[in-house]
Amino acid sequence: MNAIIFGANGQDGFYLSQLLEANNYEVHKIGRNDNVSLLDYKSLCSLFDKTKPKYIFHLAANSTTNHNALFENHDTISTGTVNILEAVKNFSPGSKVFISGSGLQFVNYNKPIKETDAFEARDAYSVSRIHSVYAARYYRRLGINAYVGYFFNHDSPLRSERHMAKKISTFAQMIAAGSDKKLEIGDINTVKEWAFAGDIVKGIMTLVQQAEVLEANISSGMGYSIKDWLKACFALTGKNWEEHVILKNDFVAEYKSLVSDPSRIFSLGWKPETSFEQLASMMMQPE
Repeated sequence: MNAIIFGANGQDGFYLSQLLEANNYEVHKIGRNDNVSLLDYKSLCSLFDKTKPKYIFHLAANSTTNHNALFENHDTISTGTVNILEAVKNFSPGSKVFISGSGLQFVNYNKPIKETDAFEARDAYSVSRIHSVYAARYYRRLGINAYVGYFFNHDSPLRSERHMAKKISTFAQMIAAGSDKKLEIGDINTVKEWAFAGDIVKGIMTLVQQAEVLEANISSGMGYSIKDWLKACFALTGKNWEEHVILKNDFVAEYKSLVSDPSRIFSLGWKPETSFEQLASMMMQPE
C-alpha cells in the first residue's frame, strides 16, 4: 500500500513516516526541496496517477503567524490543498486525503475549542488554514474523502528553537552544563497544549481510518502554562529557573489560553500516551 506525505521534513512528517513504514506502507516523502511541488498541479496529477496512494497527508506549512509568511503559506497551504484535491478528483478518487488545520484558526474565548466552533481570520496563517478547510469541505461534496485534523501545540526533540518548548528545554540544558546566560521570555502565564508529536500522528491515522469522513481536533486537551514548562524542565536539572529567566513585562501575548476539546477524537479510540512530565524529560535528553 502507498502513502504520500507532503511536509515530510517536519516533525509530524518524520513520526508519521515511521508509523506508516512500521505498518508496511510504501511511503513517498515529499519535502521542500523535492521535485514534486505543491504548486505544480501537473506533477501532482502524474504522481497520483502513477501511485494511486491509499493515503495522502498534507502537513506542509511554515508554522508561524508572522505576516511576512503570507505568500509562502498561501502557496503551500491554500493553493497546495486545492491542487492536491483537484488532482485526487481527476486521477486517484479513491484516495483518502488528510488536510491539517490549526487551533489558531478558531475564535478563541480562552475556553476549550471544539472543531465545530466558528473560524476567525486573526492572522495571515489563519487565512490560509481557513481557506484550505473550506476547500476540503467543497471537495467532500464532490465525493472526495477529505479529512481535516486540527492541531494544537505539540512538540518533540525535532522541534526548532523558534518554538517555545524547544527553546526552554535547550536553555535548561545549557544552564545545567554551567552556562550563565539569561533567557528573556514574555508572558509565562500563557496556557497552551502540550503533546508529543509521535502521539499526534497516531491520532491522524485514527481519523483517516474512519469510514465516515470527519473533522476533528487531534490534540491532548492538556493545558499547562509556560511557567509550568519552565518548572518541569528545570526540575530535571536541579536548578532554579527564576535565577536564569528575565520576564519581559511589556510583552502582550496573542492569547491567554489555547486549549482544545478533544472529546471527538477520544471517542474514536485515540488518546495521547505521553504525559506532560514525560514530554519534558524527552525534550531534555541530549541530542
